[in-house]
Amino acid sequence: MTERAVRKLSVGRRLSRRFQVNLVGEGALAGLLGGGVVTLYRLALSLAEKGLRAITGAFAGHAILVAAWFAILAVLLLVVSKLLLWEPYTQGSGIPQVDAEVIGRIDMPWHRVIAAKFAEGTLCAFAGLSLGREGPSVQLGGMSGKAVARALKRGRGEERLLVTCGAAAGMSAAFHAPLTGVLFAVEEIHKQFGAALIVSVMTASVVSDFLVSQVLGVRPVLSLSFAADLPHVDYALVVVLGIACGILGALHNSGMFFAQRCYDKIQRHLPYARLAIPFALAGLVAFTFPQLMCGGDAIVETIQQTGGLTWWAIMGLLLGKYLFTTICFASGAPGGTLFPLVAMGSLVGGLFGVIAINGLGLPQAYVVNFVALGVAGCFSGVVRAPVTAVVLVFELTGSLDSLLSVSIVAILAYVTANVLRVDPFYEHLLAKLLGVTPDDPMVNGEAGEKILHTYAVGTGARIENMLIKDIPWPDNVRVVTVERAGQEIVPTGSTRIMALDSLLVIMDTDTESDASLKLQQMTRASIDTQWTPSNTR
Repeated sequence: MTERAVRKLSVGRRLSRRFQVNLVGEGALAGLLGGGVVTLYRLALSLAEKGLRAITGAFAGHAILVAAWFAILAVLLLVVSKLLLWEPYTQGSGIPQVDAEVIGRIDMPWHRVIAAKFAEGTLCAFAGLSLGREGPSVQLGGMSGKAVARALKRGRGEERLLVTCGAAAGMSAAFHAPLTGVLFAVEEIHKQFGAALIVSVMTASVVSDFLVSQVLGVRPVLSLSFAADLPHVDYALVVVLGIACGILGALHNSGMFFAQRCYDKIQRHLPYARLAIPFALAGLVAFTFPQLMCGGDAIVETIQQTGGLTWWAIMGLLLGKYLFTTICFASGAPGGTLFPLVAMGSLVGGLFGVIAINGLGLPQAYVVNFVALGVAGCFSGVVRAPVTAVVLVFELTGSLDSLLSVSIVAILAYVTANVLRVDPFYEHLLAKLLGVTPDDPMVNGEAGEKILHTYAVGTGARIENMLIKDIPWPDNVRVVTVERAGQEIVPTGSTRIMALDSLLVIMDTDTESDASLKLQQMTRASIDTQWTPSNTR
């Protein structure tokens, strides 16, 4: 090895170590800011829901006061609509917007998004709309990470990583589950695993969870305690529940997408006309079925007493919650569906458990097992993130006793929902945000589905110092950007690849495995090296 190559390798290793240390610090800042914002957001939502239930409880039975509440809802509708017009990127849950930010398709104004989303979510909670806090928390956290990147004057590549860190911090603070925050950010948002990414995201998630624990306590949002592990002889029921959750996950998504298409037909007086429907329905629900209001905390409390509920009562809660959530979310109201999904998953598991216990004579103690399995199965079937679903249940229960059964349910739900050919929830929303459809060639056309990967050019790699036009790239592969020393370069055929470059590459999923293997060989350092500062997408 030449002396020049040895010096370059030594410099690269020192930069890598320094860079990873910096990422830990920056991830901690993103976690601190994101966790702080989401903690305040959770406090605001809690106060809004308490105020809502106190007011509607006092107004119930008085016609004039009920009419006054509908007048208040009209004012809330007006304010939320004005905020959406002021900052359109706050529409919906916020997770697809964070996805689009990370892949570089949009550039959200972080300060406007944080201010608008915080206010909108609080007002929607006070109105009683069936929306969750997790989606907005992810967006608030992601924009907090972007604020850190802008304050530190980081490049676009590192900014995207800090957005992912902030998103993990938001999910961690929302669910009180740091590992879930890490895996959701990596599995659903960034969709890549790398040492630099994992370390920084984990730091942000842990810092965020520590902060929210100091303010709101350490109790998880859904606390389940297993009285006994489900015997393996009864695992046939686990298989049935997994398949059922996959089918229900596909139906959940299909219904949501259909409702969105129905709302799309309303093209005048936007967003007022669309939002008027869920706001009016929220007024009716408040005085008829108040347990369906907001994210689902009332249902979570009810499901703890599943043994005292009949199967038809659980079925009524499940159908009511799904219909109300669908009408609210599909309208474009600023709020998420993850916590309502967890509530509905617990109802699915509780319903299955009640039927199994009454029909097959299983002990009553096993009902909580099925509740946890229902959460994992519905999460996996809807979001198509089975690993995150398993870890979420582990953090909610604090027990590994159900790891095998939860894994089986999550995998079967994931496979069943995919076999039914219904789009994953957030991928469909991202495609809608970007103006494409599942039939568009960009998503699922003749050329195949597209996917982005990042490759770091190691010292002494085969393609180092070569022009892009002279490199024998795998079929259906194109270099989108080259990141060098924190600066992004739009490449041409005459762009020369240098060591420590980070290449953002787009390829077909049909040839992903073969192309990835070839690119890894082409970009691999001539000897083993540490992670480089450019490997941070």
